[in-house]
Amino acid sequence: MTETAISPLRQRMIDDMTVRHFVEKTRTDYIRQVRRFAAFLGRSPETASPEDMRQFQLHLTESGVTPPSCSSWNLI
Repeated sequence: MTETAISPLRQRMIDDMTVRHFVEKTRTDYIRQVRRFAAFLGRSPETASPEDMRQFQLHLTESGVTPPSCSSWNLI
């Protein structure tokens, strides 16, 4: 069996969600959203500024994403 390397940022996110007792679906959804954020940025989300987060939230809103989905970004 081959193990895929996990970045320190992703591992920290997984650990934080585990401590908060997030269910598997929530963890999967959050990781998917971070992947979308990285694609939007064109770089690691680890380098993101508060303004980058704001721009992504605006992008999501303009793309038709509902407010409850956008509000989850305040938890990450």
